[in-house]
Amino acid sequence: MTTVLVIEDETSILENIVEILQFHRFNVLGAGDGRTGVELARQHFPDLIICDIMMPILDGYGVLLQLSTDPLTAAIPFIFLTAKIGRSDMRRGMELGADDYITKPFSAQELLAAVNARLDKQETLHNKHHQQMENLRHGIVHAMPHEFRTPLTGIIGYASIIHEDIDTLGTGELRDMSKRILEAANRLHRQIENYLLYAQLELAKVDPSRGDVTMEGETTAPAKITQDLALQRASDDARESDLRFGLVDAPVRIAEMNLQRVIRELIDNAFKFSPSGTPVEIISSPNGSTWMLSITDHGRGMTADQIANIGAYIQFQRKLYEQQGSGLGLAIAGRLAGLHRGQLEIDSRPGKYTTVNLALPIAQA
Repeated sequence: MTTVLVIEDETSILENIVEILQFHRFNVLGAGDGRTGVELARQHFPDLIICDIMMPILDGYGVLLQLSTDPLTAAIPFIFLTAKIGRSDMRRGMELGADDYITKPFSAQELLAAVNARLDKQETLHNKHHQQMENLRHGIVHAMPHEFRTPLTGIIGYASIIHEDIDTLGTGELRDMSKRILEAANRLHRQIENYLLYAQLELAKVDPSRGDVTMEGETTAPAKITQDLALQRASDDARESDLRFGLVDAPVRIAEMNLQRVIRELIDNAFKFSPSGTPVEIISSPNGSTWMLSITDHGRGMTADQIANIGAYIQFQRKLYEQQGSGLGLAIAGRLAGLHRGQLEIDSRPGKYTTVNLALPIAQA
């Protein structure tokens, strides 16, 4: 049964609202002042709160402020009840997180319409978040075994050879096998880290209090970080000559660790899905209040449908290509950019090029 908490200091109005809601099969809690209302909200976690603004002890704004700063009650839909409302009052309430207003006097139909509208919207959001988490669970269950098994098979295979033939293997063979074991282990470690990071980002999108991802911070030299990461990645594939730079710096509002995560994934994709000998162009510049970064490769490219359906645990045309990876790179980069009030856009033509444009807010002095 849906529970509604009503906070109202005028007894007659409180009793009237309780009677109307109970008649329509709601479970109703009543509080005669703001402080009691906050205590009841924290004890029972109602599905909806209706609260008067003008009350002694703790007014409606104070109630909303206390509940909105508590992660356990911040998501509860909140409707203000008031005899008179001006623009300043409405703006103040909306800034604190109010969902709606009911103006006194009101009819039973007006009350029920407001209550049902808020509850319907909350149910829609809940269903959306549930589907997102279900998609995440489904993706993990189906993609994780394959993505982890591939590097693990290499580690076990080479380790078994070394264990069984240690007396007959030469130094060069041992060095080559140990190198392959290390490469596979590093790949497995990165995949595990990416799965965990993406799960945290999904939680942060649904409920910022649950996602353990640092959203505060500033990076003073993003262009230098970009160049260093690109040179390191190019060196891994002996493709230093493929790099083209045109970088201009500006401080950005994103923690350096998170910026490195974003750029590393974008650069990795550019090299992973383009052949050796083709250029990877990386340019950046300030543009008004944002710092723009563009990374272009001349590889397989993507169709418009593929771009529209980019998400975690997707690697397009896996059976046709040998490049490894779970397709999390762009999804992680996009989530991190969005959480930092940035934006990630993709422009691509199959068989021609892919350009990823990253926009991040510039940190103001």
